[in-house]
Amino acid sequence: MAESNYLLRLFHRVTKWPAGHWIFSKLFAAKAPYFGSISPRVTELRPNYCEVRFRKRRKVHNHIGTVHVIAICNALEMAMGAMAEASIPKHLRWIPKGMSLDYTAKATTDIRAVAETRPEDWKAGDLPVKVTAYREDGEVVVRGTILLYISEKPKKD
Repeated sequence: MAESNYLLRLFHRVTKWPAGHWIFSKLFAAKAPYFGSISPRVTELRPNYCEVRFRKRRKVHNHIGTVHVIAICNALEMAMGAMAEASIPKHLRWIPKGMSLDYTAKATTDIRAVAETRPEDWKAGDLPVKVTAYREDGEVVVRGTILLYISEKPKKD
């Protein structure tokens, strides 16, 4: 499937270039411009897995100087969206239905956001996608699920 997926093809082609991860991340963030608010980098993308990183800087701080959880949610949603687009079978479509997260530690460093699922999970109905955000020391700062609704694409006339 990896060879036939448009997003994976783009990722593998563009990330061979100098600054390729930056270029790919800008292109993907342009699909949903709010993603750009955290200056993310898609560092890994494969079927059923995506990793997005962003730096701890003033524009993503909260009132106590740690990374604001909404910035982390933004990265988790971006990772989920890229993972979903890179993984979903061609006859299906997806839409987010909800998000359930636990904040487990202070986000005091740059953040690594991961979304992952299993190949067998891609079928019509609800799909809970596991999402996790980590500090640089590996400590989990946010964990939970983003619930997707998966349905068959309408038949073309």
